[in-house]
Amino acid sequence: MTTGLFLPPWRLGLAALLLWGAPVLAREPAGAAGKDETAYRQLELFARVLSYVENNYVESVDRKTLVHGAIQGMLDTLDPHTVFMPPEVFREMKIDTSGEFGGLGIEIARKGDRLVVVAPIDDTPAARAGIKAGDELLAIDGESTQGMDLGRALQKMRGPAGGRVLLTLMRSGFNAPQELAILRDHIRIVSVEGALYDGIGHVKVKNFQDRTDSSLRKELDRLRALNGGRELDGVVLDLRNNPGGLLDQAVALSDRFLPGNLPIVSTRGRDGRNASEERSRDRDTEKDYPLVVLVNAGSASASEIVAGALQDHGRAVIMGTQTFGKGSVQTVIELEDGSGLKLTIARYYTPKGRSIQEKGITPDFLVPEESSGKAGSEAPREKDLQRHFKAEPSQATSEVVAAPRSLPANLKDWAVTAKLTDAQLRVALNYLHGLAPVASRGPGGSPGR
Repeated sequence: MTTGLFLPPWRLGLAALLLWGAPVLAREPAGAAGKDETAYRQLELFARVLSYVENNYVESVDRKTLVHGAIQGMLDTLDPHTVFMPPEVFREMKIDTSGEFGGLGIEIARKGDRLVVVAPIDDTPAARAGIKAGDELLAIDGESTQGMDLGRALQKMRGPAGGRVLLTLMRSGFNAPQELAILRDHIRIVSVEGALYDGIGHVKVKNFQDRTDSSLRKELDRLRALNGGRELDGVVLDLRNNPGGLLDQAVALSDRFLPGNLPIVSTRGRDGRNASEERSRDRDTEKDYPLVVLVNAGSASASEIVAGALQDHGRAVIMGTQTFGKGSVQTVIELEDGSGLKLTIARYYTPKGRSIQEKGITPDFLVPEESSGKAGSEAPREKDLQRHFKAEPSQATSEVVAAPRSLPANLKDWAVTAKLTDAQLRVALNYLHGLAPVASRGPGGSPGR
């Protein structure tokens, strides 16, 4: 137990003022004294309410629970990506970035007062059970999710492998909610997987975790070896349903496809704070083979940074559907009691200064997910989330984003793609196949894995 959080009520207000107010005083102008006095009165009010609850509530209460609840309530007035994580949730978050945890493998977000599926992670219990992007999650183990905190929902779905979780789902086309019992599994997300299609590589990056860029390099080298040691005729970089992750890995992956000293992403916070720019370095750069990046509504954050950087520099053709539209940067702060704070500190911008907040990355070629041309169930995007940042007016009016172009008329299936059921991947491979020189294609007609 730390003294900072668990002081008697009146000292709690003073401690909070000292902890939160002192850093602000160093940056605020001389007229900030009145603000600080107001802040002190508001903290005093909080301490008084806490004291009343502790001493007079009909049942005994736990101060830690009250303080954590107060913090969560405060952050609930901010954007949906600023969250407080109790110790157990914070531990799970740190496990996520390592790519190993026990659970279902499902990404969720809040849309109004509902929880919806952003995307199931490939080859996990959720994906194998048929959960789809856009599914509404009504209950977990019989407990309604209406108003449920995201952290609590994730905590209920996580746990040891073999445990059963009962999800109640609603989907467009369902006549009534359906219950789905899923067994947790030990999920180890292999962040990069690849296949070779007659000299053309397909690499799927599932998320950006520790060592994702290193895994990509190894996978590309493996595909070159499968290709008889020859350079690839092209690559499909598949970022569909990739919810993001670590910024440094998104920068490193972008750098792998760009020559040196080009901007990849810049960030700007309030009043110019937390401003930075990441640039490419002239080492370990892939050859300048044709590159297609596949995206969809489940491509968010770090995925959008990669797609935006490669699009702005003309290094890749972007195909698929409009991306999620998360253009904000979060920092994670570990607190004294083992809890964590994920705090939005800046917006990020593509090399040409585009903010994708609310809007997402617009593909160069719009390719629906269904071969029929019909869109699937509408997946949630940043613009659908409660309290999301609005696009900056100056950016929204000054940016001119080109509309998606029509696909080349001469695209056609070939021996390898004719039986592919993944419509978007089929189009991307056909596009690269039309660009590749015939003489360099390998003799094989089937994909190597």
